[in-house]
Amino acid sequence: MLKGKKIILGITASIAAYKAAMIIRLLVKEGAVVKVIMTPMAKEFVTPLTLSVLSGNPVLIDFFSVDDGTWNSHVDLGKWADIIVIAPLTACTMGKMANGIADNLLTATYLSARCPVMLAPAMDHDMFNHPSTKKNIEILRSYGNVIIEPAVGELASGLSGKGRMEEPDTIVKMVSSLLTGRKTIPSKKKGLNGRKILITAGPTQEYIDPVRYISNRSTGKMGFALAESCAARNADVILVSGQVNIHMNHPRIRIIRVISAGEMYVECMRLFPECDAAIMSAAVSDFTPVAKTQEKIKKTGSKISLELVPTKDIAASLGKIKNDNQVLVGFALESDNEIRNAIRKIPQKKLDFIILNSLRDEGAGFGMDTNKITIIDKDNKIKKFKLKPKEKVAEDIVDELEGCFNFKRRD
Repeated sequence: MLKGKKIILGITASIAAYKAAMIIRLLVKEGAVVKVIMTPMAKEFVTPLTLSVLSGNPVLIDFFSVDDGTWNSHVDLGKWADIIVIAPLTACTMGKMANGIADNLLTATYLSARCPVMLAPAMDHDMFNHPSTKKNIEILRSYGNVIIEPAVGELASGLSGKGRMEEPDTIVKMVSSLLTGRKTIPSKKKGLNGRKILITAGPTQEYIDPVRYISNRSTGKMGFALAESCAARNADVILVSGQVNIHMNHPRIRIIRVISAGEMYVECMRLFPECDAAIMSAAVSDFTPVAKTQEKIKKTGSKISLELVPTKDIAASLGKIKNDNQVLVGFALESDNEIRNAIRKIPQKKLDFIILNSLRDEGAGFGMDTNKITIIDKDNKIKKFKLKPKEKVAEDIVDELEGCFNFKRRD
C-alpha cells in the first residue's frame, strides 16, 4: 500500500517514544522509505540505534554532524517527504510548532514541509486538557495538519484519562489512508458546501468504579456514516464520539473523543454556537451514578444499591440556545408507541426533525450494518424508509438536512 512512499517520522521526548519502533516497522513492511528525525531529548526515551536498524537509514537529530560537519538540510528534508508524521508529539514541541519556533531539526523541517503533516499527541490527561494545549491543537489544525486524537486509557503517570497516543497500527492505517486515497460515499449533491455540522456518535460510559461502567451496545456506525455523508457534500464536520472501534481520517472531519455523557454535553454546548446544524445520533446514557468510588467495589456476597441520577439532555439543551438559522436533528430509539413518543420529543427539544428507530424492526438498531428509519419533521409529516445499509440511511438523513437549509433560505 505504501510502496515507495517517502515518510519522515518525527519523534519527541515522550514515554510513548517506544511505540515509534513499531510504527517504523509497520511502515517499512508496507514498503515505505522512512527517515527518522528525533528531538535531542527524545533519544533519552528510545535509542537512535534501534530506530536506525528498523528504518534502514541514519537517524537525524542535529542540524549537522559533530564528527564531520555534514549538514542535515531541513529544507531538503521538507521537499523530500510525501508526509511527515510526528508520533509522539509532546506539549513542548506542539507549542513550538504552533508558534513557528524552529530551534531543532524536527521543528525546522516541519516549517519547511510541502507535504501533509500528521500529528499524534501524547501527554498526561491534565496537560492535554490545559487551555494552552487545546489552543495549540486548534492552531495546528487550522494550518491544515491532521490531528490524531489521543485515546483514553491508563497513562504513564498512573492516572487514567485522555492523552494516550493512538496505537501504531491505527496510525499507520491513517497514514496509508491519507497517502493512497480513501473510499468516500459518492455524492453529486453539494448542498452542504461550507456548512459546519456537529454530529454525535457512539455510546457514553458512566463509571461506577475504576473498572465498571453503565453503557449500551451502540457501535457508532450510524454517526460515522452521517459524518462521511456530510463531508462528501463538502460540509465541515465535527464528530463528537464516545468510545467506539472506528477510526477515520478525512480532511473535512474532525473527531473529538469523549467518555461520559457529561463530557459529550460540555463539548456539544461549546461547539454548537459555531455550527450550522447538529445531528444527535449518539446513544447517550440517560442515567449516571450519584457517586463513583475511587477503589474497585469488592464482591462481598451482600446486595448493593446503586443510586442513579438523570444525565443532562444534550439535544434539549442545544434546543434552548439554538438560533433561527440553525438546524437541530434528534434520534429516538423506541420499543412501544414509537411514533407518538418520537413526535412528543420534537417540540420539547425544538428539533427540526427526528429520526425514529424501533427495536421491533429486524436488522435495525445497535451493532447492525443496516438500519430502518422513519423521519418525522416538526409539522408531523412522516416519511418511512426501507431497511438499508447505514451508509444509504445516512444519505436519506442528509437529504432531509439539506431540505431544511433550503427551506430556511426561502424564508
